[in-house]
Amino acid sequence: FKAPSRDHPALYRDLLRTNRVHWIAEEPPAELVREKMMECHFRFRHQMALVPCVLTLNQDGSVWVTLVKPARAITPGQFAVFYKGDECLGSGKILRMGPSVYTLQQGKTREESPKKEEIDKIEPAT
Repeated sequence: FKAPSRDHPALYRDLLRTNRVHWIAEEPPAELVREKMMECHFRFRHQMALVPCVLTLNQDGSVWVTLVKPARAITPGQFAVFYKGDECLGSGKILRMGPSVYTLQQGKTREESPKKEEIDKIEPAT
């Protein structure tokens, strides 16, 4: 898919699934096991800013990652790396992604769809 611009809504997603996560200190973190969900931060490119997210643990050890705001150009095969403060918790390979912001907007009526100014407020993850 080639988007018409670098910031086209089709490039942004806020949901992805990893394969089984490799946890560093705890396998998996106690909070995630207990609550089945955990707030933390995530990145999928080495120098990108950390993005707040919520992890949902699946029975097979994979996780669903729900981002607080959509991130640009997430691609299957990249690694999602999870952090709590300065601590790296672990990582998993990105297998699947949820619908793009563009796809989600198509499901809304014209009146409901975000204005260009609102889309421009979504900061690109660099």
